[in-house]
Amino acid sequence: MNSAQAEAYLRRLSVERPVSPTLDALRELQLRHLVSVPFENLSIHLGEDIVLEENRLFDKVVGARRGGFCYELNGLFGALLTALGFDVTLLAARVYGDEERLGIPYDHLALRVRTVDGGDWLVDVGFGAHSHCPLAIGQRREQEDPGGTFLVVEAGPDAAGARGGGADADSADLDVVQDGSRRYRLELRPRALGDFVAGAWWHSTSPESHFTRSLVCSRVTEDGGRITLSGRSLTVTAPGGEREARELGADSEVLSVYRERFGVELSGVPSVRKPGGGN
Repeated sequence: MNSAQAEAYLRRLSVERPVSPTLDALRELQLRHLVSVPFENLSIHLGEDIVLEENRLFDKVVGARRGGFCYELNGLFGALLTALGFDVTLLAARVYGDEERLGIPYDHLALRVRTVDGGDWLVDVGFGAHSHCPLAIGQRREQEDPGGTFLVVEAGPDAAGARGGGADADSADLDVVQDGSRRYRLELRPRALGDFVAGAWWHSTSPESHFTRSLVCSRVTEDGGRITLSGRSLTVTAPGGEREARELGADSEVLSVYRERFGVELSGVPSVRKPGGGN
């Protein structure tokens, strides 16, 4: 990512270029990303290609002021952090599903970031409702965050029978726990963005992927809550957890919410597409 692209990205986040790649700067960048750039899977249902190449992601997230899902958001955010002087490593994770069974390999992309003032941090702007601030990867105590109580622990052989695996965890794998529930199993082996192409394809096309079965557009609000549009269902969650949900009516109302609450301009209301391109 060149300097002009980095500056445009920072304008998208409404944040100044940090003087130094410190933890405080990383915290601000992560939070501003969660507030400014929605987590959304609209491309899957609009028939848009998802291309894991930096310039294509930049054109979508910064140029078109859209959002994306983990591969897109964390992939591009990692490039920005690198351009700003942070030491960034792309990491693969497998997401826990029903009955705490693990998903496919390369199920999720997260970031390991090192700052000049010390420490390794787990940064994730592409998991929907997750931590608002970087999590200390090396800390084994609970970490309080506006998004919940988090715990990063060494993974054990207790996920035997997980899809595609069995008891294959080793000491290099970590489980990320949120409010007592395991969210994903993180590998600490460095990866490249191209490694995630198969995972992105699966999540974009498989009838087993929750992304092909539903629509979502969600972001953190300025007060630390969350706003989510799932199809025509709008949910506003206050910082304390109280929720207010309502169904939207006319297409014009749905498009207005996309535009005014998420900054996403659409020519028509998206609907769930059947895998393979049908409606």
